[in-house]
Amino acid sequence: MTSLLLLRTLPLLRNGFLNYRHQFSIASAGFHSHRRRLLCSLADKPQFREDDSPMPAMSSTAPVDDNWRYEDPDYRKWKNLEAEILGDIEPIALLAKDVLHSDRYLDGERLDFEDEKIIMEKLLAFHPYAKDKIGCGLDFIMVDRHPQFRHSRCLFVVRTDGGWIDFSYQKCLRAYVRDRYPSHAERFIREHFKRASS
Repeated sequence: MTSLLLLRTLPLLRNGFLNYRHQFSIASAGFHSHRRRLLCSLADKPQFREDDSPMPAMSSTAPVDDNWRYEDPDYRKWKNLEAEILGDIEPIALLAKDVLHSDRYLDGERLDFEDEKIIMEKLLAFHPYAKDKIGCGLDFIMVDRHPQFRHSRCLFVVRTDGGWIDFSYQKCLRAYVRDRYPSHAERFIREHFKRASS
């Protein structure tokens, strides 16, 4: 076991020794740099084309300089507007996710007054088919399993005639963003919503 570990570390020790020796032997610098060069990996060596002109080695982990973006006034404007939109919709999105994915409500349970009021005013009001969803009138909003996709929960409008229909809070948020920020809505939706189709 010890000999195997020693065999693995021997090339590292030898390379470190050559580097150490290279730093302190100025008189024979050409000889030591040549020996050290032989121990380097192929990726460290300069690559040559057919015309023998040096070309830097390709690196798959080359750092990407994104600083140019922050100097671009249009990019800064977009990032500021993106932060504004996120600040605007994030509280209602977090509430919707909490209602759907926490233990606060059981399947088929009606939302409490405060949650129901916020969901109606800030989500359902912006749904592209809100009038069709409400139909004859809104009685209350509940959380339940989707009729086709039983693994997912969604919000339901319960009508005054006893009928009920699901609605997507993401559709509501997308419609809100399109209404409130029309010039940047599609870019924001592409970057921040899983399904951008409406």
